[in-house]
Amino acid sequence: MPFERPEANARLKAYIVEVRKTAKGPQIVVSRTHPGLIKRLFELEVPEIADGVVEIRACAREPGHRTKIAVWSNDSNVDPVGACVGARGARVRMVVNELRGEKIDIVPFSEDPADFVMKGLSPAKVKEVLIDEETGTATVGVPDYQLSLAIGKEGQNARLAARMTGWRVDIKSETQVAQEAAYADVEWAEGEWISTTRPVSRSGSQLRVARPCRLVNGLRRLLRPARKRNRRTGTGHEGGPSGRCRLGVVWSQAQVCGVPCLGADQ
Repeated sequence: MPFERPEANARLKAYIVEVRKTAKGPQIVVSRTHPGLIKRLFELEVPEIADGVVEIRACAREPGHRTKIAVWSNDSNVDPVGACVGARGARVRMVVNELRGEKIDIVPFSEDPADFVMKGLSPAKVKEVLIDEETGTATVGVPDYQLSLAIGKEGQNARLAARMTGWRVDIKSETQVAQEAAYADVEWAEGEWISTTRPVSRSGSQLRVARPCRLVNGLRRLLRPARKRNRRTGTGHEGGPSGRCRLGVVWSQAQVCGVPCLGADQ
């Protein structure tokens, strides 16, 4: 694991990934970053998991930093989260100490995808979850003050929740949801893309393209960096009108002439 420096003669628990047969004899491949190590450590500390009463259905791990596991109970009288945590956190503390302080989040498993994603983003409080089965995306709405907690440090909480649940998690605040709903009701004007490059024929010669209309040239002038304006008159060095006035003139021309795109030479 990163930042782990085992001492000499120290005992460490590892997960056996593979046993290979080589010419020099059997070779055992072990790992301390494998998610199976979490399951085996909980089996040693939690008797309910060893007996099969409680199951670890999903696990997502970033070794050395944080782990999320989803647990399920086959007995309605047994609380799966409480069985893994133990009295005053004694059971989960033993696992954390073995992993050198790695944080572990234990959440209950749910067969409902929306409920599972909501619980997977704990400790953040989720307001609503919308599931899109076609794209495999879960859109999560959270309060504004819970947005940073739901995303986590460098996106860690959202990333682990997505790995554990198997859904692509898209987190949005209440303000973002309201803004998207407001923009959806607005009718936008239709336009066309105007290409400024000259097309090339198969023979390699450039084709003649009609020049853009006056409206397009006016819009291009508005997009240029603004010149220094006089504070008293509100005009530039040449004494012309300001950008806001020029925009009004161009817009009035657009209303009179329509919205031309590419026309003949003016």
